[in-house]
Amino acid sequence: MPPTSDKPISPLSWQRELYLRLVYLWPLKAVGTSAFMVLFFWAYFSILRNPSREPWVMPEIWIDHWVPFTPWAFPVYASLWVYVSLAPALIGNLRGLLRFGLWVSLLCLVCLVIFWVFPTQVPDFPIDWSQHPSLSFLKGVDASGNACPSLHVASAVFAAYWMHHLLTAMRAPRGWIWASNLFCVAIAWSTLATLQHVALDALAGALAGWVFALLSLRAADVKLSP
Repeated sequence: MPPTSDKPISPLSWQRELYLRLVYLWPLKAVGTSAFMVLFFWAYFSILRNPSREPWVMPEIWIDHWVPFTPWAFPVYASLWVYVSLAPALIGNLRGLLRFGLWVSLLCLVCLVIFWVFPTQVPDFPIDWSQHPSLSFLKGVDASGNACPSLHVASAVFAAYWMHHLLTAMRAPRGWIWASNLFCVAIAWSTLATLQHVALDALAGALAGWVFALLSLRAADVKLSP
């Protein structure tokens, strides 16, 4: 029999595990994430352009008056699509990847149903959008509907919870977890700063993202496949 050793196997460094997670099934992750976004946008804009009834204008609250209109927040707003792609990119096993895909799909589906049954929109703010080309384009494409709950915030919060568990499983430095959380907060802030949403939209979106994240992470396998 070959000699045995009681010496414990050294765990992978977090940098090595990061690399292995990124390359694990990367073609499937790339194609799957792209296909999901295409399908989501098709459904989102279909509902946006064909509401079941006249949308109800969401009211502002005191938080809205604390967040000033900030045109340069647009890149932060648009960065959501990078942020939500990070979690699936870091999942190191097929079971976890499928679980993430299922629950984020359920989150989007529930919010889309709400948009259809109870259409809402943000107020008509007295802003000359022609002075802000990037936001003018955004307003032209995304309009002001599908407001509550904010799917932008819901997706960011959902992704932030998964990123926390994944980075913890990798034993990544705490600074990475804090950076991820701050990224999420910045995206939520940007939805108000660009006037794409009001505070009630963002709060409802955060609640939806939190609930679905907690449900999705119950017994979730976030380990790296051997």
